[in-house]
Amino acid sequence: MSSRKFASAIIRDPGQDINGSGFRLKAGRTNRKMTIMSNKQLKIENLKVARGGQEIVHGVSFEIPAGTLRVLMGPNGSGKSSLANALMGHPDYVITDGCVVLDGEDITSLTPDRRARLGLLLSLQSPPEVPGVPLAEFLRLVYNSLHDQDIDPVDFRQMLEVQLKRFGLPISFADRGVNEGFSGGERKKSEMLQLAVLSPKYAVLDETDSGLDVDALKMVAEGVNALQSEGTGLLLITHHTRILDYLKPDRVLVMKDGHIVREGGPELAREIEEKGFGEI
Repeated sequence: MSSRKFASAIIRDPGQDINGSGFRLKAGRTNRKMTIMSNKQLKIENLKVARGGQEIVHGVSFEIPAGTLRVLMGPNGSGKSSLANALMGHPDYVITDGCVVLDGEDITSLTPDRRARLGLLLSLQSPPEVPGVPLAEFLRLVYNSLHDQDIDPVDFRQMLEVQLKRFGLPISFADRGVNEGFSGGERKKSEMLQLAVLSPKYAVLDETDSGLDVDALKMVAEGVNALQSEGTGLLLITHHTRILDYLKPDRVLVMKDGHIVREGGPELAREIEEKGFGEI
């Protein structure tokens, strides 16, 4: 499934089960009988993910409490983006075992739109273009869908303009087609703008810092810090430590070959910067 089709799935009509979307659970999958946590967190437990019949994530477990920042690092091909797509319910990434629990509710078999309505959003590594659809209208439709309301276009525009100013973007930015003709930096700013407007409970940011100059990097970091301060639980996926100069992660996790191989505080990121992933 393309990124564009996957993104559109988040705002489709609710009620379709995951098998109807093409998401298939492995026959004979382990029965999940576990205590569902009632506290506010996104819990990933013993998650195994396959694509094209090949397992690429091997029993990953960690939690993202509300209002915290987890950073997931690792070399290319380690399974980070596969994990991110599986968390959001991309049908090409099949969860064969384990579970994903959001604020006590098991969402493992839910479609992307239902996960989004419960408060989980994914910032894509390569956001697709949607030519001819103004960003403002796209965001208003998504906002209405996620929050189950019909906000007046004028009121929404005023709210959007506040966020545009916050990110140093011109008002005209909202009238451009979604990612149409955007530079790499503009796409990343657009992703952060969308998260700020939609205000999810939990957000997975897949390499949101890649390819950014210093000013854009600081802006993205400010957006992450603002979301965290407002109670959003965040998983930031990155190869680099540069953005961590402007963030204070609660935990840093290192993924290699589909496994979490190390976990620690911010000092672990500094160790990676000094030694690289080869010695971790």
